[in-house]
Amino acid sequence: MGLFDRLRGGTSAPAVGIFVDGPNVFREEFDVDLDDLRALAEGEGSSAISRVYVDENAGGGLIQAAEARGFEVVTTSGDVDVKLAVDAVEAAVEGRIDTLVIVSRDTDFKPVIETAKKRGLHTVAVAPGTYGRSDALRNAAHDEVTLE
Repeated sequence: MGLFDRLRGGTSAPAVGIFVDGPNVFREEFDVDLDDLRALAEGEGSSAISRVYVDENAGGGLIQAAEARGFEVVTTSGDVDVKLAVDAVEAAVEGRIDTLVIVSRDTDFKPVIETAKKRGLHTVAVAPGTYGRSDALRNAAHDEVTLE
């Protein structure tokens, strides 16, 4: 339920924001399916924000695949982690989402999850596989999912 619905006393499905750390998720050692990520987010509520963050070296195939599955692709020439973190925290504090889903294996996102929890959001940490999974993210979030 978004901020507007909470103020009105509405009962709509929770607004979900899924933020995917492309460089840490779309790697040879992981077999991450964008459709699985979308389904996972939709299992949490209604999609409000669906973004895949990539750097300037991302292949066109990944960008096209993400866009075809309804993800907004954010390309940055700087640090992907910083842009993703700022956008996720902004969505949380502005009340645009009720559930924050972070797909990464990077411990740098622990403060993002902690900030969202302080704001009363439900948090989910999704690891792309057991290899390199961040225990810090798993422990910080309300729920955790490891993709197989």
